[in-house]
Amino acid sequence: MTSPLSTLLTAAARGSFPPADGSVTVLPPPSPRDTGVPAFTGHAVVFADVEPSWVHDRITPGDLSAPLSPPFLTALAERLGREADTIDMVTVAEPLPGPPPLELVETADRGHPRITRALRHRDGVRAWTTAGGGTLILGRGVGGRWELALEVDATAQGHGLGRELAYAARHLLPAGEPLWAQVAPGNARSVRGVLAAGFVPVGAEVLMVPRGSRG
Repeated sequence: MTSPLSTLLTAAARGSFPPADGSVTVLPPPSPRDTGVPAFTGHAVVFADVEPSWVHDRITPGDLSAPLSPPFLTALAERLGREADTIDMVTVAEPLPGPPPLELVETADRGHPRITRALRHRDGVRAWTTAGGGTLILGRGVGGRWELALEVDATAQGHGLGRELAYAARHLLPAGEPLWAQVAPGNARSVRGVLAAGFVPVGAEVLMVPRGSRG
C-alpha cells in the first residue's frame, strides 16, 4: 500500500512540489523505522507519530526555517525518543537505460562501514565495488524510494570516480523509478559529484533515528 509520504515524494521527483505557502504538512510515518522532516521551497513536511497540533504549536506561522531549526528538531527528538541525524541536501535523478558505463562487481561483503550503515536505514540493499576504489550502494529507504550511497577510497579521490559511480547507479534501477541521493551540504566534493552525474536538488531533509544509531 502506498503511503501519503510515498505519494508526495514521487510527485516531487517529477517536479510537482507541495505549495510554497509557508505551511507544514504532518503525515504518518510510512514505517516504524522512518521518521523525519523534509523541506521543499516554502513548504515542510513532518512524517512522525505526533499530532499535527503538537507540530503547529511549536512552529511560528510563516517561519520557513523553523521545521529544520535546532529548537524544533530537539523538541521532536525528545517527543519521539530519537535523535536528529545530519541535515542533508536531497537530490533526485531519473534512471538511464542500458548497462552502466563503469565496470562494477557486486559484493556480498557487509563489513564495509557504508554498507553497514545502509543496512540500518534501507531495505533490499545491494552493493558494488570498482577496481579503482569505489563503493556504490542502492537500497529502498524512506517511503520505499530508491536511495544511493557511495564512497571513494582516499587514495582514489579527486579523479571523478564519485561522479562516475553516481552516474552508473542511474543505470541500475528499474525503468520509471527515480533515484534519490542525500548529501551533507558541507561535503562539497560529493555535492559536485552528484550534480555532475545529473542529480537535481529538490530540498533538504533530516531523519530522526534511534538514539545511538547515528553514523
